[in-house]
Amino acid sequence: LCFAALLREANPSVRAAAGNRHSVFIDGEGRLSSCGNAPDHVPGLLGHGEGVTRLNTPTRLPSTLGGERAVSVSAGWAHSLALTAGGAVWSWGRGGFGRLGHGDGQNRLLPKKVEALVERRVVAVSAGRRHSLARAADGAVLTWGEGGLCCLGHGEDLSNQLLPKKIEAFAGRRVVAVSAGPGHSLAFTADGAAWSWGRGSDGRLGHGNAQFQLLPKKIEALAGKRVVAVSAGGMHNLALTADGGVCSWGDGNDGRLGHGNREGQLLPKKI
Repeated sequence: LCFAALLREANPSVRAAAGNRHSVFIDGEGRLSSCGNAPDHVPGLLGHGEGVTRLNTPTRLPSTLGGERAVSVSAGWAHSLALTAGGAVWSWGRGGFGRLGHGDGQNRLLPKKVEALVERRVVAVSAGRRHSLARAADGAVLTWGEGGLCCLGHGEDLSNQLLPKKIEAFAGRRVVAVSAGPGHSLAFTADGAAWSWGRGSDGRLGHGNAQFQLLPKKIEALAGKRVVAVSAGGMHNLALTADGGVCSWGDGNDGRLGHGNREGQLLPKKI
């Protein structure tokens, strides 16, 4: 596949997203709906404005996203991201740590366009717990939010990023897709390599240890396998390879790794 086709295949439109306490949907006309519970410490989670804290059925958001059609959504622990057909990013929910990307830590009760990204055409977004990721059409990966867990990928700079900031470590590499966990991040590049960075507890980074990674690091245990999709969970991860195989690693409690036991895996292991 050419790179443009690879991008389309690896970043399909996500028309329904499940967060920790809420769900977000896109209807056939590109309009947003949400349902769930927004407790006092997670204001704006549902995106319906002041006073709306619980919706038991999907309900259309009042915002029209400036007349743009939503094509993809991502629901995090306390915030949500929406991507429009024109490549714009909108965010709402709890604003602490700068996770919404508006240059401050304010909560947003309604979707607000991330103005710092208007000069880039974004093709994919992923909302973590306290941070966010965006993959731009020009090949850049941008991150914002909490920096203390190293999940932003900016090296020794562990400060919170109130605005999207490009990961310079990926310069010269064609990143295809990204996925945000609660304190770590994943990506894969056009050559089929998988990368991880952030909090390494439980072996969730796949490098054979529990160390933090300040910068994106290639998962060498997956070398020789062409990765075509990655997904970051709370304390474990999955990777799909071109031959149809699925590898998992990280915390093995509750049988989440799919290996028939509860053992953790410091390195990716095929299911």
